[in-house]
Amino acid sequence: MTIDPMQPSTLDTLVGFIREVIGDDWADEVEIGLDTSFSDDLELESIEFVALAELVQTHYGAHIDFVGWLSNLELDQIIGLRVGEVVAFVDRCR
Repeated sequence: MTIDPMQPSTLDTLVGFIREVIGDDWADEVEIGLDTSFSDDLELESIEFVALAELVQTHYGAHIDFVGWLSNLELDQIIGLRVGEVVAFVDRCR
């Protein structure tokens, strides 16, 4: 796969989607990186995570199977999920 240097990275794209889903004013102020936790740092609720997954799948394509991926994780892995893990998953699928 050839990476176009003009295209935003998966992290940049995902951060934009996270900010869009959260929608609060504080979302623009919080630093979001690979180690950011969806639960502890962003306090993302399950419905917001579903919205995020839909944005990512719409952007990157149907081959990004969040439901299938999440179904293979234990509950505590899902609760502790970090942005970097989602970035790595998306990059593997691409």
